[in-house]
Amino acid sequence: MRTFFTFVIFGVLIALSSCRNDFEFEPSTGGLEFSKDTVYLDTVFTNIGSSTYRLKVYNRSDKDIQIPKVQLAKGTTSKYRIMVDGMTGDTGAQGKIFSNVELLAKDSLFIFIEVTADVASANPTDFLYTDQIQFIHSNGEVQKVELVTLIQDAYFIYPNRTQNPDQTYTYENINLGIDDSNQSVTIVGSKLIHNDPVNGDEFIWNNNKPYVVYGYALVPDNEELVVEAGARINFHANSGLIIAKNGKLTIDGQAPTNGNIEDLSKEVIFEGDRLEPSFSDIPGQWGAVINFSTRTDNSINHLTLKNATVGILSNNLALLNDNSVTKLTIKNSQIYNCSNIGILARKAQILGDNLVINYCGEASLACTYGGDYNFNFCTFNNNWSSSNQVAVVLNDYFETETAYIINSLSANFTNSMIYGTNNIEIFLDKKGSSFNTSFSHCLVKFNDANSSLVSNTLYDIFRENNTFNNKRNLDPKFKNVSKNQFKLLSGSAAIGIGVFNSLVPKDILGNNRPATNPTLGAYEFTN
Repeated sequence: MRTFFTFVIFGVLIALSSCRNDFEFEPSTGGLEFSKDTVYLDTVFTNIGSSTYRLKVYNRSDKDIQIPKVQLAKGTTSKYRIMVDGMTGDTGAQGKIFSNVELLAKDSLFIFIEVTADVASANPTDFLYTDQIQFIHSNGEVQKVELVTLIQDAYFIYPNRTQNPDQTYTYENINLGIDDSNQSVTIVGSKLIHNDPVNGDEFIWNNNKPYVVYGYALVPDNEELVVEAGARINFHANSGLIIAKNGKLTIDGQAPTNGNIEDLSKEVIFEGDRLEPSFSDIPGQWGAVINFSTRTDNSINHLTLKNATVGILSNNLALLNDNSVTKLTIKNSQIYNCSNIGILARKAQILGDNLVINYCGEASLACTYGGDYNFNFCTFNNNWSSSNQVAVVLNDYFETETAYIINSLSANFTNSMIYGTNNIEIFLDKKGSSFNTSFSHCLVKFNDANSSLVSNTLYDIFRENNTFNNKRNLDPKFKNVSKNQFKLLSGSAAIGIGVFNSLVPKDILGNNRPATNPTLGAYEFTN
């Protein structure tokens, strides 16, 4: 009996399988649906590949279909590349043409899209490069999805490379000098020159079109880099700008018209080279601006720097064995979204007016191994989502494997705010005898809830309100910290408690400060 039923069941299964039409695909006749009718690939620089974008294709019918042809309208000449449900395309037309694409009933497939195009391929009136993904059906019907991207021309600064026998590349390096171990320090990059055959004078970065920097661009000794108002500088991953010991940096941005915070046309902007909106606030996309210069006339004005690893690093290459001091004046500038530190200074001299720094993985401002620092009307905030981050770090030493190397520190903060998401947003660390700090008319986040610093006299100035006219733990009421908007709302504790400084009569937007009781921080309060 068991044998009989086994044969019956086996026979039924054979009968059922012989009647099934699964995987018998019919030629498609149209009716596909798409997640988008137009795919907009965000702006890319000429000859720089885009991110990958996704299109979803739906077969809403109850039939398994085979699409005779899925292709780019421009065929093999198209600058776009697509992958269809994991397939790379027909032989000789990979990424362009796909034959007999199967799609099950009530199912969907993914198409992934990229583009690499030059500005010469784009429409000369609007610089748009366009194409279509065409779905050609057996009855002649053609369904289309439009592809659109903006191609932006740029100046490119990059190290030369030579191809090795194994098909790898060796890249040009720049020699930065000798470090404390008497070792030569090199880094992938190139020296700027006056007569580049394509870029022209690379010591003047203008606002005609953006600059894209690969590797580190070096301003050599006895040369000056001038970055003009409105310039846009985009750095590739692991790239940045270096100012040599006797080089000079001048960033010459200008205030917005009529104090309009939305007007960035005259601002200089340093950021990464990924232009997609999803990358607009991602930290750590590029390296740093490294200042080795000991000249007194290095100046930065109206710079917005964002998404670096370290925004500005200022120290000598031979940090311990070189007694000279790097110098920088930075005014009316903003530094945001650095994965490590906004400004890292080691035994440096920095003057900062109307400076805003926020959202940094370790510290917004770190003045270490001593130095001489003066900050007026600055906003140092840090709302990085960590219990270890702070807004400001001050110390007077450099730690080696065997000892602390100490250098005197002088740091003065006036009319400034030091704030953030943690209870204590300032870290003071002293090893030597010459550690001089001054805070006057400042608003500081210092809430020693656990009394962990009660015996540390360095923090005495923050323990009570009104010491040197300082305030602590009062709400500054920033407009929107998560969006790096540090204008103040009505009722801010920072309004009207500052002291006028004739050397900084205007705020970061060019608004006049009142002669009595100005607002703390970089932004003067306006209704």
